[in-house]
Amino acid sequence: MAVEHLKNGTKFALLANAERVDFGPLSYYRPLLADGTTPVRTGIQVAEPGYVAPMHSHPYTEILFIIEGEADVWAEGEEHEKRRLRTGDTVALPPDVNHSFAVVGDQPMRLLGIHHSRERIVNYLTEKTDDRGYPLKST
Repeated sequence: MAVEHLKNGTKFALLANAERVDFGPLSYYRPLLADGTTPVRTGIQVAEPGYVAPMHSHPYTEILFIIEGEADVWAEGEEHEKRRLRTGDTVALPPDVNHSFAVVGDQPMRLLGIHHSRERIVNYLTEKTDDRGYPLKST
């Protein structure tokens, strides 16, 4: 993660300089404004067809903006009410609501995730996380 801090408080985060965090064989995440110095965190997630995010929640609002591709999004217990998001669509997920999404179609999906928190906190139902809130890989 490489964030450039200017004296006036402006911060620049370049995707080309962002760390790559693998979320398994079908998805990865590139944290952008994610160094704890802003009241929100941002990052780009890229997911291939067939990817389904593990059911999880955050203790804060999370906003997902679809940059390209399509995904179905749903809350736990409301799987029958999936909502399709396409390029340019956005969803705001309230705090402590378990949710998931799945890539739809045969094209990769890219989304901008905005976490209303200085720290990434993810509460997975079936996975453990490291100290940065990223899923631990099984070995």
